[in-house]
Amino acid sequence: MLFPRGTQMDWQRMVRVGTRRKAEETQGAAPARTGPHRKREEPGTAFSMAFQPIVAPQTGEIWGYEALVRGEAGESAASVLAQVEDEALYRFDQACRERAIEMAGTLFPHPRVRLSINIMPNAVQEPGAFIPATLAAARRAGLRPEQLTLEFTETERFVNTGLTNSILSHYRDLGMMTALDDFGSGYSGLLRLAALHPDLLKIDMALIRDIDADQRRQAIVGAILGLARALGIAVIAEGVQTAAEYRTLSEMGVQLFQGFYFACPKIGALPPVRL
Repeated sequence: MLFPRGTQMDWQRMVRVGTRRKAEETQGAAPARTGPHRKREEPGTAFSMAFQPIVAPQTGEIWGYEALVRGEAGESAASVLAQVEDEALYRFDQACRERAIEMAGTLFPHPRVRLSINIMPNAVQEPGAFIPATLAAARRAGLRPEQLTLEFTETERFVNTGLTNSILSHYRDLGMMTALDDFGSGYSGLLRLAALHPDLLKIDMALIRDIDADQRRQAIVGAILGLARALGIAVIAEGVQTAAEYRTLSEMGVQLFQGFYFACPKIGALPPVRL
């Protein structure tokens, strides 16, 4: 059985729990309110986007930026997501992508920089709600399709991976890239990797933490790197916080990095970067 209970609303609640849990773990946010007294947040209301760079230190380049949802006053992603009603999840998901693209169009310094935008796994199957609207937003912002990377979050299972892959193959032909976020946690496992053929894997930060002093983590990440090389997939180590973690991962062959060691996310602007 795909989910413990059979209704669409049930799995949407699971999506919310998974998304909130990740946001709380990465930002230290307090648990979000649940139940009938939650404040309603419609997709068009107050939120903003922060940008965190993905870097290639060996070449001294900024490969791209991931867009991360925040409140307009700097509230955490968990706080913002806690206010989104179940039936508005996909609309809010799309609103975040369009806002990120709009802001990137004014912030990005040159057309070689990529924008990584998060996407709920089954959003691509929402009629008219995803890729056409995303491409239209990119045209308005002056971004080319090849500047866009779609990061599939680990918050829900794909309902139909065959259909999703068929839809995405058309947009890969336009130059868009796909990534599996948080690989090694949640639903981001080997079956999803086999089904979707992503261009990028983002290794979950839980596997990165203190990897310089943990031989088990080194063995696991080493196996992921070997698998990625065999499949022709690039790897991003996310959540890198220390010089020791960076050095260890670099010696293991990782070339793309993201994390506080290089730059913290900045709302409405591109942060200074350590390279």
